[in-house]
Amino acid sequence: MSEQSAQPEYRIEDLAHHSGATVRTIRAYQDRGLLPRPERRGRSNVYGDAHLARLRQIADLLDRGYTLASIKELLEAWDTGRGLGGVLGLVAEVHGPWTDEEADRISRAELDARFGGTPDEDAIREAVALGVLEPLPGRETEEYLVPSPQELAVAAELYAAGVPLAAITGHLRELRDQVEHIASRFLEFTTEYVFARYLEHRPPTDADAAEAATMVRRLRPLAQQTVDAELARAMRLLATRHLQIHLAPDVHHAKDDEPRPVALPAGTVRAVQSLVGPDQVAAFVAAATERELHKRTLDTLTSSVPIVD
Repeated sequence: MSEQSAQPEYRIEDLAHHSGATVRTIRAYQDRGLLPRPERRGRSNVYGDAHLARLRQIADLLDRGYTLASIKELLEAWDTGRGLGGVLGLVAEVHGPWTDEEADRISRAELDARFGGTPDEDAIREAVALGVLEPLPGRETEEYLVPSPQELAVAAELYAAGVPLAAITGHLRELRDQVEHIASRFLEFTTEYVFARYLEHRPPTDADAAEAATMVRRLRPLAQQTVDAELARAMRLLATRHLQIHLAPDVHHAKDDEPRPVALPAGTVRAVQSLVGPDQVAAFVAAATERELHKRTLDTLTSSVPIVD
């Protein structure tokens, strides 16, 4: 930093140190137009606080999941005077917590005690991979952050009831895929009917972004409320059927490779009959089920491929 100027000045190495970016990254941002060119002083390039603030801004947006192309659009809007405050407010609203649940901490000793008292390294690794546990480095004793204490409590109850840990984590992976599909559909639905009008400009104006942030706050609880209500309805319906099947005196339990009957609502059966005829209902349902299974498999595979900016 220069001691001769009232404003701080940095060489590129100093800027990298203060911003946390590498020298190579700073030069790449300059080449892509994300960072203004430095001032030339003789044979040296000089950077200022504006460059440092811009680097921190880019890092924050990257942490929130924005691509470099999107960040460039936002920063260009800021530089042309269209404002960025409303957009960053919308980003913060979407990126904020979607639940009132607060994270907790748990020691390794407490964790082992809740799950039978015997250390299980494979289970710990799986829980960390799923994000159920996050290691806290620099501790005298092994300790973890628990983003969702409720989720961990459910796992502990299932384990106490006799469900193996491998089965619990496998079920969570399956459930997560299905819930992410529901969340994606909810976002598509609300974007089409609610948020499309706020996103006509890229990036949106400050006023539109602020109004959209207000709508996010209003709609935030609706997804969980809807899922809670539908899950309660489905559990009540299916649990009753499940109990009836297991309590029936003369139930024939099909082997794994035998067809099994599935109860469908009468309205669904009538709709299928009108499409394919009474004799083809079973074949149609089987084909539709296979198609959905293939679609979900493809969705899972494509969602696991990283997007390269």
